Amino acid sequence: MRRDLRPFYAPRSVAVVGAGERPTSSGGAVLHLLEKSGFVGEILPVNPKGGTIRNLKVRTSLRALDKPADLCVIVIRPDTILDAVREAIATGHRHLLILPGGFAEAGEEGSKRDADLRALAAEGGLTIAGPNCAGIIHLTARGAPVGMAATFLRDLPPGPDSQGRSIALLSQSGALAEEIIAKANAMAIPIGTIVSVGNATQIGIADHLAYLAEDDGIAAVLLYIESPGDMQAFREVARHAAAKKPVIALIGGRTPPGGAAARAHTGSTALDERAAERFARDCGMVRATSLRRLLLAARGFARYPRGIGKRVLVLSNSGGPGVLCADQCAIEGLALPALPPAMAERLRRRLPAEATVANPIDLLADAREDRFGLAFEAAMREGKDAFDAVLTIHVVPFMVDPVPVVAALAELARDAKRPLMQAMMGTLPGRDELFATMEAAGVPMFNDVEAMAETAGLLAAYPASRAP
Repeated sequence: MRRDLRPFYAPRSVAVVGAGERPTSSGGAVLHLLEKSGFVGEILPVNPKGGTIRNLKVRTSLRALDKPADLCVIVIRPDTILDAVREAIATGHRHLLILPGGFAEAGEEGSKRDADLRALAAEGGLTIAGPNCAGIIHLTARGAPVGMAATFLRDLPPGPDSQGRSIALLSQSGALAEEIIAKANAMAIPIGTIVSVGNATQIGIADHLAYLAEDDGIAAVLLYIESPGDMQAFREVARHAAAKKPVIALIGGRTPPGGAAARAHTGSTALDERAAERFARDCGMVRATSLRRLLLAARGFARYPRGIGKRVLVLSNSGGPGVLCADQCAIEGLALPALPPAMAERLRRRLPAEATVANPIDLLADAREDRFGLAFEAAMREGKDAFDAVLTIHVVPFMVDPVPVVAALAELARDAKRPLMQAMMGTLPGRDELFATMEAAGVPMFNDVEAMAETAGLLAAYPASRAP
């Protein structure tokens, strides 16, 4: 039977045991992030000193609360945590998020503490997330965040996109969660949910994945895992989740040195390269082999949550980048079909004789909005049944003003009937504005053609993973 995880994602009240004033303390950081997340429920600081913190009345213990909080976050010394758990049981608290370590990962003393925690959980009917984790973030609005952030991670991710869709990350590493938050903010990836699983004494990756699979606001789920635990149980959950939305897994510890590091990190046996590939395939997951590719997948699936087909058209105004893009497409298992005869004929009539009318198309370096527009419209009209996606490459030479080209492409992209991605290369004055114009039209933008092709390959892997 699956546990009810709603109190961890959407609690109406949160008690913070160990709340503090200083934002550099764990208890202070949790209070700060809860407020920053726009949490609209009741925040209940708990500290024996009493008083007020951040204009909130501090209770001296859980016994001083009028009623049990939906979620009790514990951020105190490991040697005092079991007493706090006993108090939680005595006061009717049933959902605990324990952030500090000092349990199964901490030698003989920690193992004894872990066994005692498990016994208390069974005795008190508790549901425990953690311990030894960085917490949970679940944002449900963009811009002015609304949601919940019971964490001491340094910052919040961007949150959902303008359509209310977001990407979730489940991670067995708090440090990687921190890095992905930073990259998501830098790359404008709409990650809104971050879960640091920690020791997973009761709630593991599979439990969170099962919950997020049913959340229609989550477009895709990213995983960083070193060991999935019960592999058969995880496989069943992952297959169910992947039938609803993309699940993209970065599996750590696939080499002998990495496996040894994973055992030291989580105490579990990692999967080698062949086992990781087979496991991802059996689970219906898209596999990312690096953190970089995991982030590319997040960027792509945020825009195209159902993935794309394997047939791509590469539309370029430069030969070299087109060649590199074609190479990477082939590596990714994508196909570059020949242009349909009607499309090829239309382009030959209207493009300069030196242009390459093939796939990739080379419009030549001096191509302006007229040539790009012609090729784009031909791809959408005569090429509509031949290609599943269009990858556009725009290298800007000194003699061409990129602004009219980008404006024309953005206008055409708004009504496009096929998934689009674009890479812009070279020295680009006003790059941020150019990228923003295309992104506002719904086109994921890239600095290099290989990253664009990699993203297309990851997107194409999702429908392929679901094929019989």
